[in-house]
Amino acid sequence: MAHGSLSPVLRGGLLALLAAALFGLSTPFVQLWGRGIGPFTTAGLLYGGAGLVALFIRRPKEREAQLQRSDAGRLLAMALFGAVIGPVALVWGLQRTSGTSASLMLTLEALFTALLAWRLYGETVDRRVVLAMASLLAGGVVLALDQSLQGNVQLLGLAAVMVTTAAWGVDNTLSRGVADRDPGQVVLAKSSLGVVATFFLAVFFAEPLPNLLAAGVLLGTGATGYGLSLRFYLLAQRTFGAARTGSVFAFAPFLGALGAFGLGERAASGLLVLGGVLMLAGVILHLVESHDHAHGHEALEHEHAHTHDDGHHDHGHEPMPQGAHSHLHMHTVLVHKHPHVPDLHHGHKH
Repeated sequence: MAHGSLSPVLRGGLLALLAAALFGLSTPFVQLWGRGIGPFTTAGLLYGGAGLVALFIRRPKEREAQLQRSDAGRLLAMALFGAVIGPVALVWGLQRTSGTSASLMLTLEALFTALLAWRLYGETVDRRVVLAMASLLAGGVVLALDQSLQGNVQLLGLAAVMVTTAAWGVDNTLSRGVADRDPGQVVLAKSSLGVVATFFLAVFFAEPLPNLLAAGVLLGTGATGYGLSLRFYLLAQRTFGAARTGSVFAFAPFLGALGAFGLGERAASGLLVLGGVLMLAGVILHLVESHDHAHGHEALEHEHAHTHDDGHHDHGHEPMPQGAHSHLHMHTVLVHKHPHVPDLHHGHKH
């Protein structure tokens, strides 16, 4: 790690928070402007916006590793769970419950993501991470309780949102496998597949067409809340690991609840404040995490964006490129000690 640069923990946490902010604030807009529009049409517009912004955030092969044919199956699965099942269930649920309640229920996405990352990738989940996740989950429970006491919870709509959290948890875990690819390409591929599927279903079910204003707002919401948010989420996974990224991303529901409040849902109470404090505490626990011990790296050849000041990329160039660049490169066997998280180079067991 370069002297004076952000630690992997802080960098990953801030990227995850930025992704959470963009996505969290999108939820009340989807509910407000998706009224009277079918769930497939709404999902198609959201990922249409994500695809449009992806056209402008792609990087050349000299800067980022490109998608490979071997990624096709993973991308299809990501599109199915993340761009079809997840958003369609969310839109359907938003039309049957309050924006605040739905936003808060999305906290469960972090739990699904962390459990899958632990089971499938063996990511380290120590006591601090467990405590952070517990704090975030407790905040979500308190916020949901607040809604139930105010009589705003409609169980059928919240059940649909719970389906969304499970689908996006699977999507988040799958996306870890392409976190070293160009995020712009990943967003574009996933969005394109999702748009084709959802618009086909919208035509099949004869959903009504939206007016131009609603279509424009949903496209813009998709560009920021689904396109840019996914880009920052993938960058956070690359730096921070899937479990920690998903857990910090759990702050998105609280931001969504604040957005719903700002758009007219006056459901604030002492429990809302308590829930927000618990979730903020969980995020802070992640950002101050320090995991430092002697560990080994096996010989490895792969391709991804990297710099030469992080202690892991000491291969030579002539001339030496400036900043981040991407090419196939070899890592030799190495044993050293420094603070780290379960990123692309630190998947060792504990």
